[in-house]
Amino acid sequence: MRYSICMHSFVSCLMHCVWGTKERRPLINSSLQDRLWPYLGGIARESKMKALAVGGVEDHVHVLLSIPATLSMAKAIQLLKGNSSKWIHDTFKEHWEFEWQEGYGAFSIGISGVEETTRYILGQREHHKKTSFRDELEIFLKKHGMQYVERDLE
Repeated sequence: MRYSICMHSFVSCLMHCVWGTKERRPLINSSLQDRLWPYLGGIARESKMKALAVGGVEDHVHVLLSIPATLSMAKAIQLLKGNSSKWIHDTFKEHWEFEWQEGYGAFSIGISGVEETTRYILGQREHHKKTSFRDELEIFLKKHGMQYVERDLE
C-alpha cells in the first residue's frame, strides 16, 4: 500500500523595511508615533502579515515584517504606506501635509537576526542621536551589497 504525502508550502520571509517622510521632513512627532506604530501593526495584521517590531523617529519608520508567500514586497509596502497615510489624513487634520517618500528599503534577515533587529528598531531614538537617516541607509545598502548612486540616498 502506498501513501501519498501532500507537501504544503512553508515560507519564512522576514524583512527589515524602512522608509521616510517626503523630503525627510520631521512630521512624525512623538504623539503621532504613539498612534502610528500600532496602526502599522494593525495594517500588517489585516493584510496577513506580521509586524514583529515597529519603530522610528520623526522622519522615518522601521518595520520588521513577516510576509506571506502570497504577497509581494512591493504590495506589502504599498499597503502599509498607503493605508497609514490615508489614516493620518482622515484622523489628524493638523497633519494635512503628511506624505511618505516614494521609495523604501527592504532587507532580508534570518530567524537568528530577529532579536537583534527588534532591539535595533526599538532603539531608534538613541541610535539617531549618533547616526543620520542617510548614513543609516548607506550602511544597510553596503552591508547587503546593494549598488546605489549618491542621489538615490536623497
